[in-house]
Amino acid sequence: MSANTAPASAVVVDAYTTGNHLAPAFRRHGVRVVHVQSTPALMTTMMQPDLTQYEANIVLDDAGTHLDLLRAHRPLCVVAGQEPGVIPADTLADQLGVPGNRPELSVARRDKYEMTEALRRAGVRCADQFTSADPDQITAWAAERGGRVVVKPRTSAATDHVVVCDTPGQVRQAAAEVLAARDIFGAANTEALVQAYLEGPEFKVDTVSYAGERYTCGVWQYHKRLVDGRNIYDRDEIREPEDAATLEITGYVDEVLRALGIAYGPSHTEVIVTADGPVLVEVGARTAGGLVPPFHDACLGGNQADVTALAFTDPERFRARYAGRAYRKLRHASQVYGATTLSGTVAAVDTATVERIEALGSVYRFTPKKRPGDTLRPTVDLYSTTFVAHLAAGSAEELRRDYEVLQSLKDALYVLEEA
Repeated sequence: MSANTAPASAVVVDAYTTGNHLAPAFRRHGVRVVHVQSTPALMTTMMQPDLTQYEANIVLDDAGTHLDLLRAHRPLCVVAGQEPGVIPADTLADQLGVPGNRPELSVARRDKYEMTEALRRAGVRCADQFTSADPDQITAWAAERGGRVVVKPRTSAATDHVVVCDTPGQVRQAAAEVLAARDIFGAANTEALVQAYLEGPEFKVDTVSYAGERYTCGVWQYHKRLVDGRNIYDRDEIREPEDAATLEITGYVDEVLRALGIAYGPSHTEVIVTADGPVLVEVGARTAGGLVPPFHDACLGGNQADVTALAFTDPERFRARYAGRAYRKLRHASQVYGATTLSGTVAAVDTATVERIEALGSVYRFTPKKRPGDTLRPTVDLYSTTFVAHLAAGSAEELRRDYEVLQSLKDALYVLEEA
């Protein structure tokens, strides 16, 4: 079949982790899918793209030959599969003349400092902040401002090197550790970011947009535990979509997305509701990290990957069915994360513990994150959690009971090698 008569294709850039759900979603809509790799070699710090799902894997190159290769596949859209793909996806959509988020604000959709400054310029409520390559300057800003602060990298994810600090010494140490490290995508942290600590409950809001019209796929409340300056994920729970607090949050998120120019595709936004109202933590212009399409279908009546595919392949149907609307809460639902203080080498996954967990009535899916031979270390971020469990139940009480059983079994999940 010639390039002129070939069917149109969706392009996914860097389909790591939950970006893997996009190709099957587009294919369910009868569209071929092409993968774009933004780096010469695949990144090894995340779940790899399943390249068998794609018609081709095209690697970006400085000469721009990838553009001719992509045009031969007649692209209808370009979507970021994970954080590293956000800026390349914007650029490619613009170069190929397909719907996408315009590149003028690409950096603000990727860099947490620029993200917050874009909100400030737009008059949207946001956190006080400062950035520098000098730990002493970071420390001086925090001391002058006073109060609790958060130190973090500018472009990482999964709570990587995010530290809550109360003293100048803690700030200096956290900033130095950020600057000495690479982010989870392998890039050097050339500056550290310090922001005012936001006091209040935290929420995540997952949306899909097309031409600025949005569908809210889900609003979840985070529950975390502060341990040695690290906010450790414990669980999140779906909110009632029509609750007044939920509507306030989604209204604020709409302001944020407009300020950041996110008019097309999926986004994952985290906010904290302070005494003054919702304030942004960060936005990812890509699918949510906890996306499990069948689970979200069962609990919310739809999922972010399939709605994204529909929006780009059939915009009129998206507008008729989804634009300006929100999910339905069909089940009480939660994602539970395992945390540990243990360390060692995993000798085995305890099958009896797995069977007890999977027998719980609300457990939709249970995923141990370690295998024999892996290193178990104390949990400090999302990547070092030991399992994730997706729970769905007819009542909040059933969900709570099973959550408590899960947490009571978390340290029995792995058998460690004897020292």
